[in-house]
Amino acid sequence: MSATSLLQLSESRQMLVRLCQSVNFGQIHDLSVRDCEPIWQCPAPGVLVDLRLDVEEPPRDEILTADFALGAEVTRLMALLDKIENGKITKIEVHAGLPRRAMFKGRHAATGRAT
Repeated sequence: MSATSLLQLSESRQMLVRLCQSVNFGQIHDLSVRDCEPIWQCPAPGVLVDLRLDVEEPPRDEILTADFALGAEVTRLMALLDKIENGKITKIEVHAGLPRRAMFKGRHAATGRAT
């Protein structure tokens, strides 16, 4: 059964959701995944924040909330962690505190070999 709220996630996955919220707009780079869990030790993932200087961007409402329902984007990111199992997500694009796109090395469908 997949998680439907933040507190149903492992601590490591909660940290990933919170990182997306704190980035708000930007990218997370080189997130290692081991046993389907984000790894935060060395090397830690890199973070690029895209800060607009012409407008004030408020933080996500959920950032101060202890628990909340997970949106579709977060649910798909958690499913991606399960799919990768052991590897690396090269880039996660974050927009309005939500993971919108992810890049990772996959397997070619015809050969089953890493691409």
